[in-house]
Amino acid sequence: MMEEQIYRKLFLGFIQIHILHHAAQEAIYGSWMLEELKEHGYKLSAGTLYPLLRTMELSDLLEREDRNVGGKIRKYYRTTEKGNQVLVEARNKAYELFKEIRD
Repeated sequence: MMEEQIYRKLFLGFIQIHILHHAAQEAIYGSWMLEELKEHGYKLSAGTLYPLLRTMELSDLLEREDRNVGGKIRKYYRTTEKGNQVLVEARNKAYELFKEIRD
């Protein structure tokens, strides 16, 4: 169980970068993002993702737009200017790290 917590903490940053990446390209919503992350091997529950999206919104990395989809309100997220800047910096840092650890 301890090992799972270590991975969870470590990969939380990767997940946030992943969210920023997609939200910079187009508006995303929670259930789509859960599926996208699952395709990349992340086992994340809605109970983890939705508070994370909210925290990223409160940190001014994402902006939310509520849309009526089939009679239900769906929250869509896009990156803010700050979110875009953080994404650029994260990409640079990730690239540097990858170069260092790839061998």
